[in-house]
Amino acid sequence: MSSLPLAGKVALITGASKGIGAATALELSSLGAKVVINYSSDAAPAEALVSKIGADSAFAVKANAGDLKDIERLVKETVDKWGQIDILIPNAGVLAMKDLESTSEADWDATMEVNVKGPFFLCQKAVPHMPPGSHIILLSTSLCNLSSVTPTYLLYVTSKGAIEQMTRVLAKDVGRKGITVNAIAPGPTGTELFLKGKSDELVKTMAGWNPFGRLGTPEDIAMAIGFLAGGKSAWINGQILRANGGMTVG
Repeated sequence: MSSLPLAGKVALITGASKGIGAATALELSSLGAKVVINYSSDAAPAEALVSKIGADSAFAVKANAGDLKDIERLVKETVDKWGQIDILIPNAGVLAMKDLESTSEADWDATMEVNVKGPFFLCQKAVPHMPPGSHIILLSTSLCNLSSVTPTYLLYVTSKGAIEQMTRVLAKDVGRKGITVNAIAPGPTGTELFLKGKSDELVKTMAGWNPFGRLGTPEDIAMAIGFLAGGKSAWINGQILRANGGMTVG
C-alpha cells in the first residue's frame, strides 16, 4: 500500500489544463491522488498533462465549468470512473478588467457564470459523492484584501468576494457531513491569465508589492492547495488562506 498522503484519493479540478490548475494537478498527483483534469476548449495541454501524470492516475474532461448540464456531466464522469470525489477544486475562472462604467450586462453574466455560479453548483452536485474527510478548496484573490486595488478589478473582485462568503457559510453547511471548505487567495501569480495584457513595467511594479520582490508561481499556490487537500488540514475550515508571500497581511 502506498505511503503517499493522498493515495486512494480522487481530486476533481476545473480549469486544470494550464496555470494554477495544471500545477495543482501535478502537485496532487505527486502526493498520490488520482486527478480529473477539466478544460473548456483546448484539449492539447490537458492531454499532455494526462500523459505526464499517467493515464492510470489522470483523465481529461471537456466541460464548461459555468454550465449546469456540463457540471453534472463532469461529476458523473468522475464518479463513473473512480467512484467518489475526495478533493474538489473549482479553479476555473475568468478575469475581466472592468470598472463600473465599462461593465456591460454581458460582462457581468459571463464573469458570474464561471467565477460564482460554476463553483456553487459544482459543490452542490459533487457533495453527495464526497465522503467524510473530504475537502473543498475554492479560489479567491488577495485583491479582496488589498487597499491599493485599482478600479478596473471591480467586476473580478466582486465575483471573488462572493467566493469568500461562500467559503464561510458552506463550511458550516457541509461541515455537518465531515467535509471541510476553505479558499486559497493567491496574490499576483505568473500565469497566462494574469500576464495577458500587462506591460513588463506593470508586472515589475506588481512584483515590487511583495517583500520577496517577485510574483508568485503556480507551484507556490499548488503547494498551499496540497496542504489544504490533505489530512493535516482537517481542523482548518471556513478559512481564506492568502497565499501571496506577504503582499497583504492580516
